Amino acid sequence: MFCFRKHDLAKCKSKLEIVSMIMLLIGMLASATAWSDTYFDQSMVKLQGKNFKRVTEGIDLLAQSRDERSERLLKTLLAGDLYRLKKEKRLVTIIEEVGKGYLLADILDTSKTYTVSSKRKVKRVAINNTLRTKIKAAIAQIQLSDPDPAKRSAAVISLFDVVDDNQIALFETLYKQEKNEKVRSLIESGIAIGNLKTGSVVEKLAAIKTLEDSLEPTVRNALQTVVNDETEKRVIDSATKTLAKIDKRIDNYALMETLFFGLSLGSVLVLAAIGLAITFGVMGVINMAHGELIMLGAYTTYVIQLIMPNNIGASLFVAIPAAFLVSGLVGIAIERGVIRHLYGRPLETLLATFGLSLILQQAVRSVFSPLNRSVETPDWMSGALEINPVFSITYNRLYIIIFCLIVFAMLFFVLKKTTLGLKVRAVSQNRAMARAMGVRSEWVDALTFGLGSGVAGVAGVALSQLTNVGPNLGQAYIIDSFMVVVFGGVGNLWGTLVAGMSLGVANKVLEPMSGAVLAKILVLIFIILFIQKKPRGLFPQKGRGAEG
Repeated sequence: MFCFRKHDLAKCKSKLEIVSMIMLLIGMLASATAWSDTYFDQSMVKLQGKNFKRVTEGIDLLAQSRDERSERLLKTLLAGDLYRLKKEKRLVTIIEEVGKGYLLADILDTSKTYTVSSKRKVKRVAINNTLRTKIKAAIAQIQLSDPDPAKRSAAVISLFDVVDDNQIALFETLYKQEKNEKVRSLIESGIAIGNLKTGSVVEKLAAIKTLEDSLEPTVRNALQTVVNDETEKRVIDSATKTLAKIDKRIDNYALMETLFFGLSLGSVLVLAAIGLAITFGVMGVINMAHGELIMLGAYTTYVIQLIMPNNIGASLFVAIPAAFLVSGLVGIAIERGVIRHLYGRPLETLLATFGLSLILQQAVRSVFSPLNRSVETPDWMSGALEINPVFSITYNRLYIIIFCLIVFAMLFFVLKKTTLGLKVRAVSQNRAMARAMGVRSEWVDALTFGLGSGVAGVAGVALSQLTNVGPNLGQAYIIDSFMVVVFGGVGNLWGTLVAGMSLGVANKVLEPMSGAVLAKILVLIFIILFIQKKPRGLFPQKGRGAEG
């Protein structure tokens, strides 16, 4: 390019400067890549060494290398799956045994395979506990530059146990660069842990002040070490006070976790009992087959998953209406075929429904076998929501609580805002007056029993996500369901909700102190004493016929 005039010359200089900068950047990138490749290549040679010193040098080089393969290589070494192919001088991993030898894959390119006739031709790259700690630190150091904040957080936490002067310097550098507040806070805690080990008295006191809001187990261990090993009284006193604050917060979160578990158990009890509350409240029928209607709902979920194996998440939404229909239709058949002939004879109704429960159990055994069946949990219900290091909420229990409230709201709407609900309330409060007003009580009974049975089936869908599905599934909840109904008030939905949640929380609060079995006994004793005082439960039914 030729420049003849002054302004052309200025343009040329500007373009030349830009080209020069681009060439400089390309050169720097090439240099960085070459540096990375050099470190990585050297590490591959060192890892083939026969002593721990050489392997240690190889790990250090991998930690400094920016090669994307370094993390995978370190994890393979940590798992004990890295081998030296002696003759070829290559690092490999074993795919499978072939006769007296192995089928091997190159650690860098798994498409390259080798077959050795003797196991003596390969040697595991040996590591000890010191090297394992070093490998974990190297992996964490690599992950500290990961774009995902969660991975960077995990990397920082994994270094808390091995913080030394080098790690403190690394943390201080990272702290200036880090933008994510959570990661910055963890890095600050890491610096404080390091100062607790090697800092002056003033630095230790400042570090303890920094760590007082942290709930990380490693932080607590570091403070406990200070209390046990420190000689300076001021530092010991400060660490003791901080530990007391942390322990108090941990106890508070433990109580919150217990309450959450109690609410999730209470939700299960409400789902199991709410259908029984309707049938028992309207018709006064003691339905001992209610547990088997729950079981049918659980088995319906299992069958739907067999039909939709590639859409487990969607199958759960299909299973809810399907379970309602299956259990509801079976409930209507029970009412029309057996129970309507036994109104006014509660003992005979109890015996008849108990017999039906045995028939349903045997029918399920004949169709599905007596073995328990496992229902797969969708991905979106797996895992937990971590609030902090000592408190997390499992998604399946959280969704059960939400599902229970949705079912309760829908049922409440049906009973309060629909014609069927009006007739159900009329029959439950005064059957004779309702019949005199033209309500066909026999069909109300059938539909009410079907509605209650359908809700039991929906409860089975929820239970299938918490436990294995088997012929005896319903038997585990029938007694608890009756306790919830009686405690809350026969036929009262709000009473069932409050009673179920209360009993669930009471069970979980008592379990750590008395054990699971004794906790149930204590709850049962409480209900017996409560019923002696208030025979009609927490929320007694209203109406002229309620007493009868």
